[in-house]
Amino acid sequence: MHKILAGFFLFLGLSSLSFAQQTFRLQGVVLDSAGMPLAQVSVREAKTQKGTATDSLGQFSFRLPADTYQLTFSSVGYQSASQEVVLRQDTRLQITLNQAIQVLSVVEVKENRVRDREENSLYTIDPIQTKRLPSAFGDFSKVIATLPGVVANNELSASYSVRGGNFDENLIYVNGFEVYRPFLVRAGQQEGLSFVNPDLVEKVEFSSGGWQPAYGDKLSSVLTIQYKKPEKAAGSVLLGLLGGTGHLEGVKGKRISYLMGLRHKRSTYLLNTLETQGQYLPNFTDFQGLVHIDLDKDPEDKKDSDTELSLLFSYARNRYLVVPSTRETEFGTFNQAFRLLVAFDGRELMEYDTYQGGVSLTRKVNQRLKHTVLASVVATREREYLDIEGGYRLCDVDKNTSSSTFNECIRERGIGTNYLYARNRLFGRLFTIEERSSYSSGKIHKVEWGISYSYQKVDDLLNEYAFVDSSDYVSVTYAINSEYQMRAHKASAFVQHTVLIGAYQTLTYGIRALYWGLGNDFLVSPRIQYAFRPQGREDWTLRFSAGAYHQTPFYRELRNQSGQVNEDVKPQRSYHFIAGSDYQFMMWGRTFKFLSEAYYKILRDVIPYEVNNVRIRYFGENMAKAYALGADFRVNGEFIPGTESWFSLGILQTKEDVENDGKGYIRRPSDQRITAAIFFQDHLPNNPSMRVNVNVQYGSGLPFGPPEDPANRSVFKGRPYARVDIGFSKEFDFLLKKPEKKGIKNIWLGAEILNLLGNDNVISYTWIKDVTSTTFAIPNSLSARFLNVKMVVRF
Repeated sequence: MHKILAGFFLFLGLSSLSFAQQTFRLQGVVLDSAGMPLAQVSVREAKTQKGTATDSLGQFSFRLPADTYQLTFSSVGYQSASQEVVLRQDTRLQITLNQAIQVLSVVEVKENRVRDREENSLYTIDPIQTKRLPSAFGDFSKVIATLPGVVANNELSASYSVRGGNFDENLIYVNGFEVYRPFLVRAGQQEGLSFVNPDLVEKVEFSSGGWQPAYGDKLSSVLTIQYKKPEKAAGSVLLGLLGGTGHLEGVKGKRISYLMGLRHKRSTYLLNTLETQGQYLPNFTDFQGLVHIDLDKDPEDKKDSDTELSLLFSYARNRYLVVPSTRETEFGTFNQAFRLLVAFDGRELMEYDTYQGGVSLTRKVNQRLKHTVLASVVATREREYLDIEGGYRLCDVDKNTSSSTFNECIRERGIGTNYLYARNRLFGRLFTIEERSSYSSGKIHKVEWGISYSYQKVDDLLNEYAFVDSSDYVSVTYAINSEYQMRAHKASAFVQHTVLIGAYQTLTYGIRALYWGLGNDFLVSPRIQYAFRPQGREDWTLRFSAGAYHQTPFYRELRNQSGQVNEDVKPQRSYHFIAGSDYQFMMWGRTFKFLSEAYYKILRDVIPYEVNNVRIRYFGENMAKAYALGADFRVNGEFIPGTESWFSLGILQTKEDVENDGKGYIRRPSDQRITAAIFFQDHLPNNPSMRVNVNVQYGSGLPFGPPEDPANRSVFKGRPYARVDIGFSKEFDFLLKKPEKKGIKNIWLGAEILNLLGNDNVISYTWIKDVTSTTFAIPNSLSARFLNVKMVVRF
């Protein structure tokens, strides 16, 4: 690992060297008709085929030998422009692009470039890729899982971990409001849909580390979603074997626009491919709405208003009922095979209702100063009722093909009963109010600041126990009976400054302050980001970032594995150090980008935890220190003209040292050393309406150990996670040449084969002892191969 990182940093250093030649700098700025800078304008030179894009201040730069050049400037929504330049000395241009206000016919515009990143570890995702990515439920997190450094080893769950973190360490914002998932969920099949509705999304940004002070107090990542602001009436309906979705958008007069979406998930068919057979009755329903109101006295025909009120609301109803009947699992090796047979009695009933709402008021004082006030509330009511008794039989299996007892049980290893009982309830309310402002001074400086306050109120009752009855000998696995009421205040503030240094350097620095009322903790988080382009090598961008990040404990971190509450738990701390490089290159006449990053995270006041499926059980004390070390790589571009694809690779090592356990550093539950992902798109030649999309994921084995046994934490290595999903689709356009007409615009038909290779991926383990007190870890597998069909109608 250290050799890999040393070589990577050497690679970054050598990349900044530029060869000596007699060249001149050609730079400039691109403005709109109002004199405002235009970002992400494609700038291309015809002779050398060099290309770049303007930055956030509308600036671009080349270094070229003396000659005559023809530059072309283009951007979606603007008329293209050309400029001939005779380069004999350093030259600066000012280009103005006019809006394309008259549409004579429908033209599909595709830019042959890859957008620049604004900061380290930041990825911008095209929302349409979510619908094309073959996945069981179309969750937005499945696209996130294809990015380097992101791990999602459960196709039934919307949860993901980033660079050695866990599921609880990720921030998710929708239109500036932080959103949440149910807290009591213990298995992926019990989850409903993730909050983010792909039908409503306009812009997606994901940061896997080193983010700016403007974003808050978690340890691993930030996902920011911007929902659409509709400009005309539209809608869509999706129907499939695993549920359906529908959305409507439109405008009312010049002041009001609306956006709403309804989703229903019914995963019965997919859950029937699990090893545990029974009656599955899952029903998950989600409704969301967003309303924009222009409060200007004299609204103009423009996209952005000076004063705007936005209302976001959602309701998620999750019901999961299963009456298991039988389970049969074979494990071991060919020479020593075992079989577990289980007969069940009882049922599981999970009920989760989550209400989230927010209101934001934005006031643009002028082109430089903007204020936003946000207020939000989250209410969740959750119940878990479990009465499950499983009578099991563990035996040796005869794998001798010439034997008369081939594939039959030939020796009993153990017979007994597992019993699980739970009556858990949770009622949570979270209130937040926040003010954010920004001020831009010319084209060089931008200052942002804000302050927020939140109040968290959680009433939690845990009453559960489990025991094993083997040969009339009963041993209690665990027992928890605890009631807790959490009342906590949290306040935070930030300020940051972004400055453009010349044409090649950008610096963002700032500080974030946090006060946690439950433990009376006051924490300060300085953060800095720096990016520059070596002169003469505008195809390279080098980036560095560092900062401190804190995560205040929620009620789960306060509970230990016995159910006892420790309110003295301090916020966990993480320090990020990241060095990265973006290299843009031409191949096959198209633009590609290679991204590489090395990172090191120091973690202090760590609360150790164990993971079973997607349920995290904390130790309830700041009793460890840890680190995460690794490198991420990604190449993306149009491998097939007109379709973007990417390849990702992540290398990670994360370990922790628990105080006074005498074991030193051991692997953390999220220590997945190698992860790789491919999202590849193709279409028939000259017929892009016929597509194939492939999603490939691989992750090396995660560590695990027996539950309730701290001395043997992470002593075993699990199986690798490997999965291939493939989807085929055909799109029929009806109003392509007459978009002004109302009616069905197009119909999209798709068929997907999920888990194409039929891999038996493992999510957790069931632990059973035989008559000799030997403990067996029986793997719990995920879904098998499954065929899904979908139809989308857009109007």
